[in-house]
Amino acid sequence: MRIFFFLYLLVVPAFLFSQEKTVPKNNLDMNSKYSSITDTVKKKKSLIAKIEQYQIITLEHDTTIVDTSLTLKSAYKQNYLRRDNFGLLPFSNIGQTYNTLQYSLTDFSPYPDIGFKGKHFNFLEANEIHYYSVATPLTELFFNTSIGKGQNVDSFITLNTSKNLNFFAGYRGLRSEGKYINQMTSIGNFKIGASYFTTDKRYVLYLHYTYQDILNEENGGITTAEDFEGGDANFDNRQRLEVYLTDAESFLKGKRLFFDHAFRINPKQGNNNLYVTHQFNYENKFFEYKQPTVLSTVGSTSVERFGESYVSSNMKDQTRFEKLYNKVGLAYENSLLGKFNFFIDDYRSNYKYNRIIFQDDGDIIPDNLFRQINSFGGQYEYQKNKWNGRFMYSRSITKQSLSDLDAKLRYHLNDKIQFDFRYRNINKLPNNNYNLYQSSYIEYNWSNDFKNEKINSINANVFTPWLNAEVQYSVLNDHLYFKDVATADQKANQTQIINPEQYGNTINYLSVKANREFKFGDFGLDNTFLYQKVTQSDLILNVPDFVTRNTFYYSTYFFKKALYIQTGIIFNYFTKYYGNDYNPVVGEFFVQDTKKIGGYPTFDFFLNGRIRQTRIYLKAEHFNAAFSENKLYSAPGNPYRDFTIRFGLVWNFFQ
Repeated sequence: MRIFFFLYLLVVPAFLFSQEKTVPKNNLDMNSKYSSITDTVKKKKSLIAKIEQYQIITLEHDTTIVDTSLTLKSAYKQNYLRRDNFGLLPFSNIGQTYNTLQYSLTDFSPYPDIGFKGKHFNFLEANEIHYYSVATPLTELFFNTSIGKGQNVDSFITLNTSKNLNFFAGYRGLRSEGKYINQMTSIGNFKIGASYFTTDKRYVLYLHYTYQDILNEENGGITTAEDFEGGDANFDNRQRLEVYLTDAESFLKGKRLFFDHAFRINPKQGNNNLYVTHQFNYENKFFEYKQPTVLSTVGSTSVERFGESYVSSNMKDQTRFEKLYNKVGLAYENSLLGKFNFFIDDYRSNYKYNRIIFQDDGDIIPDNLFRQINSFGGQYEYQKNKWNGRFMYSRSITKQSLSDLDAKLRYHLNDKIQFDFRYRNINKLPNNNYNLYQSSYIEYNWSNDFKNEKINSINANVFTPWLNAEVQYSVLNDHLYFKDVATADQKANQTQIINPEQYGNTINYLSVKANREFKFGDFGLDNTFLYQKVTQSDLILNVPDFVTRNTFYYSTYFFKKALYIQTGIIFNYFTKYYGNDYNPVVGEFFVQDTKKIGGYPTFDFFLNGRIRQTRIYLKAEHFNAAFSENKLYSAPGNPYRDFTIRFGLVWNFFQ
């Protein structure tokens, strides 16, 4: 990762200073009539570059505009994930995993992945990489303080060498020490890519490469909740709290080469067009769990926290995953009827270990799980006047049975009111670590043949100037999850044994989320409220009934509108529920029914400012922890973060 970072630092200045400038720099005036909290580079008398010329393009070709404004929505994204994390509960150190409060945030793919979902919150997937078209080179620098020693940075540059060709590169790096023993995080996300189209739009290409590594020290949580909750001032120094693991760590890394391109067969674009499309995705991932000291110490007692093991020290378990995906299609586009795309794809993956395990009961744990799946399908896109729709269906033609029906419809009543609808019916293969896993811990080895998960969901969203609301209803069958299967004696000895399970009954999930902002002059009140209801025979899918975030703030201008500030207080709360616990050996959350978390409010104070294209953020997180009881957990055994003052900024340059 350090090599990529070094090369990135060399390449970025070359891009910056080799760009030919046709307009003198002193002609740019950020205080012109075009400059506001949502605008970018402008000139006094003539418009040099319109804000609409700085475009962000998704893989589905949806386009948004670069935004340098300071709003509550942008402030909510000033975090490690760089997105609004409402519905996610962070652990005490930055760069650790998140507990999921809002189940409707979960995304699905019919194809199996490596698993270890608890380590993937900051892993950039192919559909999360954006492409760009900019009038002048655009650079963004992000900085945020971490917890303890370290820093959180994100640098990015994109430029068009011509109207048809764009390049981008970015690196996100985090190192955070944390406040507890063995909790340091060190993470890097490197991406580089390009987009290209011919002048007549006959050929279009989107391309990117990523290298990502996520290193977490894993302490397994605190051993004695009474020390944390008891109010003893000696334990205000969190390094004095005893944890299960003092030298364990997990490491996830992955590389991906991806491109998506299309070629129009007819030389000139007309009312009827025929395209050949192709998408390629090669990816490999590697997960390692290391634990030099196998036994844990609780007080003066040695504990086998995860049961008996094959080794007495220097545990090192490695899982490898390799995927190759090709999708070829033929698309017909009619200016009146829309666009029809028929495709076939080929998915191949190999999930592997370097050994075969023969267990005492006669079971054999194989060393790999190979998949080869071919599917066919079609997609229809329609855009006319106020309607925009995309309907896709695919089904496997090989022995692995999987299917995916995804229908999206959007209606623009006017520029300010929009309705979105989506129906998803997916029959998906389990992630590989449900069906196969090997570990140095004896009871953490399994080979299964689980059924496919079946998921039906309906979503409806409405966006208006007065209210934003979304409703989701899902029906889950053959739901897969992890569970603590330790016996009563093992639990009494503080042993945790996690295995995958499949739920045979149906789970019904309903969520209703609403957001409304009230403004009173320079004051504002932003409210986000989530209600969730789960119908199930057993406690399998556990979420809080209510989650709320309420922000009361004041905003105004200073120094002849050169400085814009927002300051206020954020209130966060979710009701008590049996929150999932986290297990570092498998990198997954698991269901538990012994300890409830939640029912405790947190307050954050913030002071944000904007000067031209620079946004500055100062935040006192969970400041009520300084004068209240220690009651809030991110997961059982994992306390929520303490009172922390953090500083950050986002700085945009338009060359």
